[in-house]
Order: sequence, then C-alpha cells, then structure tokens
Amino acid sequence: MFDFDALSHAILRQTVLCVGDLMLDEFVYGEVSRISPEAPAPVIAAQRSEISIGGAGNVARNIASLGARCIFVGLVGEDDAGAKLKILLSQQRLIESVLVCDSKRPTTRKVRFVSEHFSTHMLRADWELARPAAPEIEQQLIDAILPQLARANIVLLSDYAKGVLTARVIRNVIDAARKLGKPVIVDPKSANFAIYRGATLLTPNRKEFAEATRSRADDEQGIALAAREAMQLADCEAMLVTQSEHGMTLVTQKGEVIHVPAHPVKVSDVSGAGDTVVAALAVSLAAGADWETALRMANAAAAVAVGKKGTASVTPGELRRRILPHAFLAAEEKIIAAGGDPGAHLSDWRRQGLRIGFTNGCFDILHPGHVKVLTAARAACDRLIVGLNSDASARRLKGEGRPIQDERARAEVLAALEAVDLVVIFEEDTPIRLIAAIAPSVLVKGGDYTREQVVGHEIVEAGGGEVVLVDILPGFSTTLLVDRARGGKS
Repeated sequence: MFDFDALSHAILRQTVLCVGDLMLDEFVYGEVSRISPEAPAPVIAAQRSEISIGGAGNVARNIASLGARCIFVGLVGEDDAGAKLKILLSQQRLIESVLVCDSKRPTTRKVRFVSEHFSTHMLRADWELARPAAPEIEQQLIDAILPQLARANIVLLSDYAKGVLTARVIRNVIDAARKLGKPVIVDPKSANFAIYRGATLLTPNRKEFAEATRSRADDEQGIALAAREAMQLADCEAMLVTQSEHGMTLVTQKGEVIHVPAHPVKVSDVSGAGDTVVAALAVSLAAGADWETALRMANAAAAVAVGKKGTASVTPGELRRRILPHAFLAAEEKIIAAGGDPGAHLSDWRRQGLRIGFTNGCFDILHPGHVKVLTAARAACDRLIVGLNSDASARRLKGEGRPIQDERARAEVLAALEAVDLVVIFEEDTPIRLIAAIAPSVLVKGGDYTREQVVGHEIVEAGGGEVVLVDILPGFSTTLLVDRARGGKS
C-alpha cells in the first residue's frame, strides 16, 4: 500500500495547466410516469435542475477538489451559458481561469433529462458548434496558454472535439511544454493519435482506442500489443486505456503492462467519470507518483465519481476512504480527540432510532477482562461509545508511571475492536460531563462497582435509561500486568 497521506500532501503543492473544451452541464431531474401520445418516448415531469462546469472545466474542477491549483484555459461565447460558466469558475477557489471569448460561436451547453427515481438518462440536448476555432481565435488561445506553462508542474489537454484543441494549438503546447520539461497528459478525441505526438501519456477509452488502433481491444494482451504500435506513432511514454467496469490498462514504452480492475460500486451516473480519471492522474504524476500509484489513484477516483449524480468532483477524503483498507480507516473514523464533538454521530444514530450505550476507563493495557466488559456492553445497545481517560487524567487517577501507552495508542486499540463504535477522549477526572452530553440509554461498568458508585448513573436513569453491571473476569487487571512486567511478585 502506497503512502496515500504523503501523496495527498504533495498534491497540495502542485499546479496543473488544463486546456480544453469548456461546456455548461445542466441536469433536469423529474419523474417519468407515462409515454408521450405524440411520439413513442417517455414524458418527464421536471422537478428540479442543476447546472455545473462540464467538459474540460469539470477536469479543472476535479483537479481543484483534489487539492491542487489549476490554471484553466478555455473558450466561451458571448451568451448566457458563457456568463454562467464565468460565474461558476470564479467561485472555484483553486481555479484560475483564462477564458478566450468568441462572439461568433455559442458556448457549448448540454442538457440531460434524468429520471429521478431510476437515475436513468432519458434524453440529452446539445447546443454547440463542433468545429475548429477560427485562425484568429486559435492564436488567442495559443497566446493565452504559452505564458502559463512556466507556472505549471504538469499540462493536461482535455479534448472534446469542440474546437479548442486544434492541431496547431496542440502542437504549440506540446512542443513548448517539452522544451520546459513539463509532462503532458492528453485525454484524446481524435482517432489520429499522431496529432498528439510528443505527449507523455494518452488516456483514450476503449472505444476511442479501438477506433484509433483499428483493433478489438477486448483483452489485456490485445490492448498491450495495439498500444505499443500506437505509442510509436504518438511518440509518447505511456498509454492508458480506460474500460469502464473492466478497469484500466496502462502500457509503458518500456514494455510494462499494468492492469487494475474496477472497484465494485453501485453506479449512479457515469457523466464526467473520464474527467475525474485524468484529473487524478495529473495531480498524482505531478506530485511524483509512479505509474502504478497514479493509476490506482485514478481508478479509485472513478469509483467515487460514478457513485454520484451529475458531473461530480472527488475530494481527498472520499478518495482516501476508497483506497485505504477499511480496518485502517475504522480506527481513525471512530476516534474523537479531547474537546471534540460526538454530536454528528449521535444525531445520525438517534435519527435511525438506535440505542446508545456508554462505558469508560483508562484501558491502558487491553486484556480479556476489558474485552468481556466491552462485548457485554455492546450486546446491551446498538452503538457503544467508550469514554477514554486522557494521559493527564489517567496519570491523576493511576499515579506516576501511568499510563503505559499514550491516549492515541489506547484509542486506536479500542477503536480496532468490532464491539466499539466510537472512542471519545476526555480530560476530566470523571466522564460526568461527557455522559451528560451523550445522554446514553445504557451505562455499563464492571461488576466490581455498585450502581451507586457508577459515575453518571443519576443522569442516565433520570432520562429513562439503565445501568448495566457486567461480571468482571477474575485474574485480569492492568495494575497486576504492569506490576508483573516490572518484576513484581503479584
């Protein structure tokens, strides 16, 4: 497993120059209840609509959502859609947009009508002029792009074949980037890969790759063979073929073939998933990731994106939860530091009507006696919160030399237990304030206490809850274990 956190921090220092076809995405959601009598097509009763930055703009949005800075160069018309896109881009903190305006062409706009209940796309209506930019606009684009190259760590060309990435623009950008030693990623649309000659990485989907290479591209071996020939034509270092639910295959000029299967995920909407893939690749490679690491980042990002509606962006937190093993994340997500607020967890559990239990202790060296109390406590409720004495609190309670393990270590061990749903560290000598804030339905302690000795019993019982005393397991005590370890005779 690669160091995700280190890579994420490195991404924060990167700048990506993204150039491509900007478009306004609009999603109209509604219910489909009948077939039109005028034509054999569904009738959708529109209930709400959403607009977002689409096309290469969605690539820029994903770069920013992953934490990198993005300089975005695109083309708009003098129209309402263009005005909306300018406003949307200005609201993106990490995107610096450099937009060329062409009064002779409309801003590309795509409107998708989606069944709210079934998450099914019923119809897409496009407003666009899919032809190369005029020579004077082409020059304006080149003049806007080239001065930005020195500021970028990597260049990303997002080609939707709407007119921005003409052969001349592509050639100028790739040649200038190579002179400056800047890697170039291209998400291609043209079946003639030669126009992208000199790029570092090409990322066609399976359909685009099959058309460009005139191959079936239906298995890893076939993709690898066709990719090697295509890479010679395009003079690129690597080629990545994305294959939707079949994963991704990357082939390098050195002959390395890396395939990663797609993450199992419930697909909500595939719109813009390719944008997410190239954005994740760009920020990862810019931050120094190797091919395989960048590929795994992109694959995980795609899995997050397709689980969302519309042209979605992916955050580092979402990516982290997708990449890192559940057991690794569980401990982190279950721990609330001293002074933290468990309110979000409590609200969610109460909304579900769950019975909340609470127990507490120092849990310095976890032993079978602790495990018995914790499992019995969890059996008495639906969600168990463990109050954990901080280091200072444990020291006041147990004396100098304690705790043996610091509060973070003790919290991580507790959080790794299936019986524990949340660990909340507290600084006070007793958890009375914490119990008052949580107001649990069940308060659990070991049977070496009486009901009256259990801190917080009055609060819980006054709220209609109960105190549960669990028989302790004879022969197990942290104090005895510490004494024995230190050479005592106990």
